[in-house]
Amino acid sequence: MAGLYLHIPFCKQACHYCDFHFSTSLGLKSRLVEAIVRELELRRDYLPAGTALETIYFGGGTPSLLTAAELDQVFSAIHRHFAVAPGAEITLEANPDDLSAAKLHELRQAGVNRLSIGLQSFYEPHLRLMNRAHTAEESTTAVRRAQEAGFENISIDLIYGVPAPGHHIWEADLANAFALGVPHVSAYALTIEPGTAFGHRLQKGTFTSAPDEFVATQFELLLGAMRAHGYEQYEISNFCQPGRESRHNGNYWRGVPYLGLGPSAHSYDGQNRQFTLANNPQYVAAVLERGEVPVTLDVLTATDRANEYLLTTLRTARGCDLAHLRTQLGFDVRAAHAAYLAELQANGWARIQGEVLTLTDAGKLLADHITLELFQPPAVAA
Repeated sequence: MAGLYLHIPFCKQACHYCDFHFSTSLGLKSRLVEAIVRELELRRDYLPAGTALETIYFGGGTPSLLTAAELDQVFSAIHRHFAVAPGAEITLEANPDDLSAAKLHELRQAGVNRLSIGLQSFYEPHLRLMNRAHTAEESTTAVRRAQEAGFENISIDLIYGVPAPGHHIWEADLANAFALGVPHVSAYALTIEPGTAFGHRLQKGTFTSAPDEFVATQFELLLGAMRAHGYEQYEISNFCQPGRESRHNGNYWRGVPYLGLGPSAHSYDGQNRQFTLANNPQYVAAVLERGEVPVTLDVLTATDRANEYLLTTLRTARGCDLAHLRTQLGFDVRAAHAAYLAELQANGWARIQGEVLTLTDAGKLLADHITLELFQPPAVAA
């Protein structure tokens, strides 16, 4: 099994929190699609021979900006160079304002069978604060319209931790999400990244992020509401109705190989990673004019692989298999961090059942810190 990720680096406007690679200038879009089609050919041997794609994921940026003709170009190239497994999960990220009835029909015709819709909020002032292109009304309308068009496999994105006088806005956002009955919800804490509009405003003192305690309370409200409505938290930021997890993202966390196409995309062959240049004009020129894909190889050491396994598995409900980490990746966490593991359990932040280490709800709030503490340090050269 393997996955294919396609990065579509274009947006109508820049959200104030986003630090992904994208451009609001769409002039190069058709050429970039041509470059992705060419890259599919150039990198068709990256995945093992005979591998069938179990998942295809259009991310961005805003993939819903692709026209029907551009989608057809890409899908034709995918089927030309790769086998696609029957029943493959084919996801496309979309903004609500793009999802007209005509666009939804185009997506269905192209073969998309799962939508990830970036709602972020149902509260108009928060959408304006984040500089989203859609309205609160469109948040609901887009999902209902997609359901009417035959899309049942829908995920929505929400953002919590937006500065507010209390938690009633977040509680209302959750209530509106549950009313839509979608099988999957991704919920992320608002993070202020350097180089974003919020980051610049924070530096100037014209924006104040929410206190950590406020964000933690909203995370706890999220967990309680999801459980009450029958959703499982299968990864720290991802919730689904039973059996409805994202197969593509689940494969990332399980270490399944995938090929990433387009500027800034990452690829993983099971041993090492590659990172494609995050520059649209240079990417297009390299691929279309020179027949080269501008990638940087990241050779993973045994320590890197062990730490990546810790990082990804501790985020999931399945937890970290300590026996696999020890026997297959050469890192005995129990021996290296016995005192810290005892502390985690005593504080109620983690539990060990047999050979599986999982984080509790309280531990999930500290997931990044806990993971760093458990990392295997790099080997010191003699």
